[in-house]
Amino acid sequence: MRRQGWAQRTRDIQAFHVMSVLARAKTLEAQGHDVIHMEIGEPDFSTPAPIVRAGQAALASGQTGYTPALGLPALREAIAGLYAQRYGVDLDPARVVVTPGGSAALLLITSLLVDPGQSMLMADPSYPCNRNFLRLLGAHAKMIPTGPDSAYQLTPELVVQHWDASCSAVLAASPSNPTGTVLSREQLQNLATSVESLNGHLVVDEIYHGLTYDCRASSVLEVAPDAFVLNSFSKCFGMTGWRLGWLIAPEAAIPELEKLAQNLYICAPHMAQVAALAAFGEETMAICEERRQAFHSRRDFLLPALRDLGFAIPVTPEGAFYLYADIQKHSADSTSFCQQLLESEYLAVTPGLDFGHYRQHEHVRFAYTASLDRLAMAVDRLDRRLR
Repeated sequence: MRRQGWAQRTRDIQAFHVMSVLARAKTLEAQGHDVIHMEIGEPDFSTPAPIVRAGQAALASGQTGYTPALGLPALREAIAGLYAQRYGVDLDPARVVVTPGGSAALLLITSLLVDPGQSMLMADPSYPCNRNFLRLLGAHAKMIPTGPDSAYQLTPELVVQHWDASCSAVLAASPSNPTGTVLSREQLQNLATSVESLNGHLVVDEIYHGLTYDCRASSVLEVAPDAFVLNSFSKCFGMTGWRLGWLIAPEAAIPELEKLAQNLYICAPHMAQVAALAAFGEETMAICEERRQAFHSRRDFLLPALRDLGFAIPVTPEGAFYLYADIQKHSADSTSFCQQLLESEYLAVTPGLDFGHYRQHEHVRFAYTASLDRLAMAVDRLDRRLR
């Protein structure tokens, strides 16, 4: 029998380490231990009831077949309406592409913009799957080290400094994962201007819009109508398992994106698209606002508590549900630190190596996707471990 050799790309693509942490946490739970989950980027709230009811009705009525590759027209119109209501952007629904989760939107955009051997600029730290999608396509991520001085975000100066002939696009995120920092309207404008001057494409991950605190999150479409936008129903609308996202693209790109979608996944799940129509109703929006306030309260509890324990968090996050903490006062190895926390205190936290290379061993990410009572327990367990 011929020996099987796996493609080189499988060896180059790194594991999604937070999933390994989650798997070990689930094993400990199965053994009877009370694990507090602060590792996975998933809201602890279930999908709002109006969306669930709409999904059940879709199943009961047989809406389970293929849809157009770009998505149900009614859902594309509803998404465009959200941009008019929330951002004052007049968006043609024809520019909306509905995808099986935000990950599929990222796959489409990288397939569209980056050829083999080319690169896309992104911040280090940033969401890990971004760079792995590029490797899958024979391209690569050009990771730019960022720190507190730029709120862990790309700046026009950094983009110009690191841009070279291999670059085709810049990927930013606001709010960011893992840092929760937000780009202002002016910062988005300046970033868009710099990318345009380099004849590149700007892609902005806006997946955590709807989850911001003490600030208004501007969409890049307010200042750069031809930018690409990634978004998802997973975070604000609590639909992680429904696998539904969207992409906003310039009109000229839509035929190519449709062709890619037809070949890569045919369409997003039909019943999930029907269910998502209920996401824009008043009842669901009110539920999402209550949850946003709950996350706000959690941030305001956990941030000072971690700082009091000696974790350095120099920039107050204004969005998402993460705290990216410097652990140098306690450890020089974030992976070992997280393993020890999980095995001894049953507290699951994500090590920095998931998010890039720059100072990865000095950082961990805490997700405040647990109730205030559970977060208070987590702080007690941390205090016990550190002492």
